[in-house]
Amino acid sequence: MRIILTGGVGFIGSVLLSELNHKGLDDILLVDELNDPVKEKNIKGKKFKDLIDKDEFIGLVAKNKFAGYDLILHIGACSSTILPDRDYYQKNNFEYTRTLAEYALQREMRFLYASSAATYGDGSLGFSDEDSETVKLKPLNFYGESKHRFDLWVLKNNLQKKFVGFKFFNVFGPNEYHKGEMMSLICKRFKDVMRDKKIRLFKSYNREYPDGGQKRDFIYVKDAVQMVYYFIENPDKAGIYNVGTGKARSWNDLAKALFAALNIPLNIEYIEMPEILRDKYQYFTQADMAKLGRTGYNWPTASLESAVADYVSYLSEGSYL
Repeated sequence: MRIILTGGVGFIGSVLLSELNHKGLDDILLVDELNDPVKEKNIKGKKFKDLIDKDEFIGLVAKNKFAGYDLILHIGACSSTILPDRDYYQKNNFEYTRTLAEYALQREMRFLYASSAATYGDGSLGFSDEDSETVKLKPLNFYGESKHRFDLWVLKNNLQKKFVGFKFFNVFGPNEYHKGEMMSLICKRFKDVMRDKKIRLFKSYNREYPDGGQKRDFIYVKDAVQMVYYFIENPDKAGIYNVGTGKARSWNDLAKALFAALNIPLNIEYIEMPEILRDKYQYFTQADMAKLGRTGYNWPTASLESAVADYVSYLSEGSYL
């Protein structure tokens, strides 16, 4: 199988590359931004045929330079949720993805792509990935909007019967070290906790949730990648699916799991949330996993506690997947 993997040097993409290699697949063209030495450590020791810059790649796509590939795994995108430039998200996330999707259609290549749980907005409409519910969603930020727009394009053109989309919830784990402010809380605060024996969490501005009681569907990257790989090895299955655990856990739970893994007494300080985030903050996310289950997928996901403990072993050693 010949594979094009965009975002292959990034977080989820590089862990997916590791899994592909583990399954004996190495005829892989990696596509990514080539401007971050830390990020490039994600692919050290991994097997692939070539690595190309994402802007050069999309130009060559227009010239039909990639005939003969079987599958496009489009994991790359701008994943920041706070940039103020709607046009950038439009071009980088929506238009880039549509170009690759149209190329895949023309060449009869399979197309699997990353969507996001950010498409669910404030969660008031639930977290069902059924197509009839997807069309109703109202994202809270430009990032979620760009991902949602492509999902809608897929549905409008009835391509959910050919493509596979992944609505990733809160993925965390090894190889996210380059992501800066978009790193998971565990990765971002690990060294601080080791030094100060304390972690800072945002206060709540919603009466239904106590400070630190805001909830997320946290999924370990190893489990997220298994869900993606399931569709690689099952080409008869298509659609847009949630990638989560189906269990909402609080930030307090996450902190407790981290301190327990480090064998340090729990110490949480609640701090003010930046005003720029307050009206766009998701207080609750929980993936509805019924649709994925109907495909026959039954890989059990790790508990938050066991996933955090495993991740701590990587953080302690500064190691990669």
